[in-house]
Amino acid sequence: MTRARGGSAAEVGVMARARGNDAEVEVRLRPRGRGDQLLGMEDGVLRVRVSAPPVDGKANKALCRLIAKRVGVAPSRVSVVRGEKSRDKLVRVEGVDKAAVEGALEAVDR
Repeated sequence: MTRARGGSAAEVGVMARARGNDAEVEVRLRPRGRGDQLLGMEDGVLRVRVSAPPVDGKANKALCRLIAKRVGVAPSRVSVVRGEKSRDKLVRVEGVDKAAVEGALEAVDR
Protein backbone atom coordinates (compact mmCIF):
# COMPACT_ATOMS: atom_id res chain seq x y z
CA MET A 1 0.00 0.00 0.00
CA THR A 2 1.10 3.53 -0.68
CA ARG A 3 0.17 6.63 1.21
CA ALA A 4 -2.00 9.13 -0.61
CA ARG A 5 -1.98 12.81 0.17
CA GLY A 6 -3.91 13.57 3.31
CA GLY A 7 -2.76 10.46 5.13
CA SER A 8 -5.31 7.98 3.81
CA ALA A 9 -4.10 4.66 2.42
CA ALA A 10 -4.39 4.22 -1.34
CA GLU A 11 -4.64 0.71 -2.75
CA VAL A 12 -2.32 -0.35 -5.53
CA GLY A 13 -3.95 -2.17 -8.44
CA VAL A 14 -6.86 -1.19 -10.65
CA MET A 15 -10.16 -3.02 -10.40
CA ALA A 16 -11.87 -3.06 -13.81
CA ARG A 17 -15.14 -4.76 -14.74
CA ALA A 18 -15.69 -6.78 -17.89
CA ARG A 19 -18.63 -5.75 -20.05
CA GLY A 20 -18.73 -7.92 -23.16
CA ASN A 21 -15.53 -7.17 -25.10
CA ASP A 22 -15.04 -3.93 -23.18
CA ALA A 23 -13.71 -3.01 -19.75
CA GLU A 24 -15.08 -0.42 -17.34
CA VAL A 25 -13.23 1.42 -14.59
CA GLU A 26 -14.64 3.62 -11.84
CA VAL A 27 -12.75 6.92 -11.67
CA ARG A 28 -12.71 9.91 -9.32
CA LEU A 29 -11.49 12.86 -11.39
CA ARG A 30 -9.83 15.97 -10.02
CA PRO A 31 -9.78 18.70 -12.70
CA ARG A 32 -7.51 21.76 -12.74
CA GLY A 33 -4.64 19.80 -11.23
CA ARG A 34 -0.89 20.27 -11.65
CA GLY A 35 -0.77 17.80 -14.52
CA ASP A 36 -2.39 14.74 -16.02
CA GLN A 37 -1.63 11.69 -13.89
CA LEU A 38 -2.94 8.59 -12.19
CA LEU A 39 -2.88 9.03 -8.41
CA GLY A 40 -3.72 5.47 -7.35
CA MET A 41 -6.64 3.45 -6.04
CA GLU A 42 -8.77 4.35 -3.07
CA ASP A 43 -11.89 2.41 -2.03
CA GLY A 44 -11.92 0.56 -5.37
CA VAL A 45 -11.88 3.78 -7.41
CA LEU A 46 -9.02 4.97 -9.62
CA ARG A 47 -8.06 8.53 -8.65
CA VAL A 48 -6.97 10.70 -11.58
CA ARG A 49 -5.85 14.32 -11.84
CA VAL A 50 -5.98 16.36 -15.07
CA SER A 51 -4.95 19.94 -15.73
CA ALA A 52 -8.00 20.71 -17.90
CA PRO A 53 -10.88 22.65 -16.35
CA PRO A 54 -14.32 21.04 -15.96
CA VAL A 55 -15.78 23.26 -18.67
CA ASP A 56 -17.38 22.07 -21.92
CA GLY A 57 -16.21 18.50 -21.32
CA LYS A 58 -12.51 19.42 -21.42
CA ALA A 59 -11.67 17.49 -18.24
CA ASN A 60 -13.53 14.40 -19.53
CA LYS A 61 -11.64 14.57 -22.82
CA ALA A 62 -8.33 14.87 -20.98
CA LEU A 63 -9.29 11.87 -18.83
CA CYS A 64 -10.13 9.77 -21.90
CA ARG A 65 -6.87 10.78 -23.63
CA LEU A 66 -4.83 9.86 -20.54
CA ILE A 67 -6.47 6.45 -20.15
CA ALA A 68 -6.22 5.77 -23.90
CA LYS A 69 -2.50 6.57 -23.86
CA ARG A 70 -1.87 4.28 -20.87
CA VAL A 71 -3.90 1.40 -22.34
CA GLY A 72 -2.53 1.88 -25.87
CA VAL A 73 -5.76 2.50 -27.75
CA ALA A 74 -7.20 5.39 -29.74
CA PRO A 75 -8.88 8.08 -27.60
CA SER A 76 -12.11 7.45 -29.52
CA ARG A 77 -12.29 3.97 -27.90
CA VAL A 78 -12.43 5.46 -24.38
CA SER A 79 -15.63 7.12 -23.18
CA VAL A 80 -17.32 8.35 -20.03
CA VAL A 81 -20.52 6.30 -19.75
CA ARG A 82 -21.69 7.69 -16.41
CA GLY A 83 -20.92 10.87 -14.50
CA GLU A 84 -20.15 13.35 -17.27
CA LYS A 85 -20.86 16.27 -14.94
CA SER A 86 -19.62 14.63 -11.75
CA ARG A 87 -16.20 13.89 -10.27
CA ASP A 88 -17.20 10.24 -9.93
CA LYS A 89 -17.27 8.57 -13.35
CA LEU A 90 -17.55 5.21 -15.04
CA VAL A 91 -15.14 5.01 -17.98
CA ARG A 92 -15.41 2.35 -20.70
CA VAL A 93 -12.49 1.15 -22.83
CA GLU A 94 -13.83 -0.53 -25.97
CA GLY A 95 -12.30 -3.69 -27.39
CA VAL A 96 -9.83 -4.28 -24.55
CA ASP A 97 -10.26 -6.97 -21.93
CA LYS A 98 -10.35 -6.38 -18.19
CA ALA A 99 -6.90 -7.81 -17.47
CA ALA A 100 -5.20 -5.62 -20.10
CA VAL A 101 -6.82 -2.46 -18.72
CA GLU A 102 -5.91 -3.38 -15.14
CA GLY A 103 -2.30 -4.03 -16.13
CA ALA A 104 -1.97 -0.81 -18.12
CA LEU A 105 -3.45 1.40 -15.40
CA GLU A 106 -1.71 -0.33 -12.50
CA ALA A 107 1.40 1.86 -12.47
CA VAL A 108 0.76 5.04 -10.54
CA ASP A 109 2.37 8.28 -11.71
CA ARG A 110 4.62 9.94 -9.16
